[in-house]
Amino acid sequence: MTEIRKNYVRPLDLKHGQVDMAHGSGGRAMAQLIEELFAKHLGNEYLGQGDDGAVLPHPGEGRLVMATDSHVVSPLFFPGGDIGCLSVHGTINDVAVMGAKPLYLAAGFILEEGFKLADLARIVQSMAAAARAAGVPVVTGDTKVVERGKGDGVFITTTGVGVVPPGRELSGRRARPGDAILVSGTLGDHGMAIMAERESLGFDSPIVSDSAALHGLIDAMLATGADLRVLRDPTRGGLATTLNEIARQSGVGMMLQEKALPVRPAVNAACEFLGLDPLYVANEGKLVAICAEQDAERLLAAMRAHPLGGDAAIVGSVHADDHHFVQMTTAFGGRRIVDWLSGEQLPRIC
Repeated sequence: MTEIRKNYVRPLDLKHGQVDMAHGSGGRAMAQLIEELFAKHLGNEYLGQGDDGAVLPHPGEGRLVMATDSHVVSPLFFPGGDIGCLSVHGTINDVAVMGAKPLYLAAGFILEEGFKLADLARIVQSMAAAARAAGVPVVTGDTKVVERGKGDGVFITTTGVGVVPPGRELSGRRARPGDAILVSGTLGDHGMAIMAERESLGFDSPIVSDSAALHGLIDAMLATGADLRVLRDPTRGGLATTLNEIARQSGVGMMLQEKALPVRPAVNAACEFLGLDPLYVANEGKLVAICAEQDAERLLAAMRAHPLGGDAAIVGSVHADDHHFVQMTTAFGGRRIVDWLSGEQLPRIC
């Protein structure tokens, strides 16, 4: 984002104005949009450098982690959040589950001609609030505008950079037979909040997205000294797809206990109504942890003591399996395969 002069006669009409093609032209209108909207809310010492990239302090010891994520959620605003905070939380979490301290974010915006400036301002303000709360600033970015009908309001791509301390190793390749599987809270909240809003479904208990930055919770977990093998955020494809990915990476099998899985009654009811399985529904403020069995209770206690882990649970275990199957013991005592997600169960949920 480029620093510009504050010499415009007419400020942006954030109440009634719309994005037009001039806002992506690289000229005065684009500079005004950047200054009066993006820089105003996202501004910090690095973004204020005004160059094509940000010069950042060297992190010192450790290895760099970099993650990128594109956000195309529909609708843009939903109970518990919007595309702005989601784009911050999602990328911070991708960095944090690698055991890294998230340091910086970059943001790219694809805007559609005709998109309301009031809605864009609301999104940017939400994004800025999420970044401030997480302590992870947006230090550089880019904005492009596409013709009316060739976008869907706004798409946001965020890239995060963090640093892993020496000696810390978290990877989907490290799960071992005997390990315990934990989740940090209730499953399916985000995906069902999106679907309820999209389909105008009303429930006695409103379903709210769990969108949140998880690095504080992860810090508390690491501070226990537990032998953590794997951390992962179960977003698209939900818990089922995430565990299948880890099982394949580590060359192991897994067994879940259906009775142990935390699912809110409203989410369970919504899934039943729509013919969906909460195991496959996206989460944006939950994590999966795999740790040595002897450390599971200690880790669980630390998770439950954190505001984002109050509903944490031990939900299964890792075992040897040459087929790398994820299975589940059902509430009725039976057993079923929890396979990979087939097709797109819930499009445009993140």
